[in-house]
Amino acid sequence: MSRSQRVVVVGGGIIGLAVAERLCRTRPGTEVTVVEKEPGWARHQTGRNSGVIHSGLYYPPGSAKARLCRAGATLMVEFARAEGIPHEVCGKLVVATRADELPRLRQLAARGRENGLTVTELDPAGAREHEPHVDALAAVHVAETGVVDYGRVCAALVRRLEAYGATLLLGVEVLGTSTPAAPALGTAGMGARGGVTVRTTRGDLPADLVVACAGLHADVVARRLGHEPDTRIVPFRGEYRVLAPAATHLVRGLVYPVPDPDLPFLGVHLTRGIDGEVHAGPNAVLALAREGYTWGTASWPDLRDTLAFPGSWRLAARHLRTGAHEMARSLSAHRFADSLRRLVPELRDEDLLPAPAGVRAQAVRRDGSLVDDFLVKRSGRVVHVLNAPSPAATSAFEIARHIVDDLLHEG
Repeated sequence: MSRSQRVVVVGGGIIGLAVAERLCRTRPGTEVTVVEKEPGWARHQTGRNSGVIHSGLYYPPGSAKARLCRAGATLMVEFARAEGIPHEVCGKLVVATRADELPRLRQLAARGRENGLTVTELDPAGAREHEPHVDALAAVHVAETGVVDYGRVCAALVRRLEAYGATLLLGVEVLGTSTPAAPALGTAGMGARGGVTVRTTRGDLPADLVVACAGLHADVVARRLGHEPDTRIVPFRGEYRVLAPAATHLVRGLVYPVPDPDLPFLGVHLTRGIDGEVHAGPNAVLALAREGYTWGTASWPDLRDTLAFPGSWRLAARHLRTGAHEMARSLSAHRFADSLRRLVPELRDEDLLPAPAGVRAQAVRRDGSLVDDFLVKRSGRVVHVLNAPSPAATSAFEIARHIVDDLLHEG
């Protein structure tokens, strides 16, 4: 590979930073520039989640999520250990509270074993040994799940990038691109001549290759970079609560419900973070802006994009009842608490305190179906990460390996 290759990474969340770090570490001499529109790193999905290192329990064996999550979780723990970042592999409990959930719980246990996990099926007494305050007909314990502070992970990645000499640009937005010269036939890899010019709010950036990891704005940035994806990002706000200090003893670790197989969301759950604080949530409601962290935050351009996309209406029609339930839970603290009392009956409404929300960047097809797996495509000299919701933070280092080693190889 030429030692003068220039790669521009768009997006300063955990995936963009992980891609940039792997480029610097494994492709010596590459000139790496990271462009982030916010004034700081990891301001959106990465910095607004519950900090879980997912095990890969839920994902179909052989899927990208299953493969990348399992490998990524191992790499995440190794990175945290190497950088001295607090973390814990504490395991988690998935709890069935109704008889109709028992077959799905057994299927989930079987899937976990297929994915190579340490899965233990428990009766009510066994569940209470892990979580004394849960109410369970049955449960599954998964040993490999953990917790970490992904903000600290990103801070460590930034320190590494600074040491490597990468160019880090905050407060810079990508506006578009141009291709000054078409690549010669058979020279599309990292050693190719020519390139693209990425236009930004701080001027033009010449590049041989671009990796777009724009999260909530993935489809917008893709179009600006000359690619028309057949999916659209529809933002779903996930609202959280935290347990009051007097109630945190009710949860030792991670407590999840049996998920609905027709939805990519895991349901409202309880997560003890690395700092000891217990988060409850998230629910999932349509956000009125890509960065719509409250009901009062709305963006007409974002909302217009969502409403003009046929897939949004088809998605709403397909999940009308679920959407109405999530909306009601968003507007009622009592309903939110009721969802948690299914898992831990002793929780009271007053035990739940407000907490910052997150927004999930969910790719949706025109037919209204959700893109359940990671979606990464290369178009010419640009690699587009078009769908990377949870467990993308867990999988970040393995996603970076796939992009750098498989998609940015010599042509």
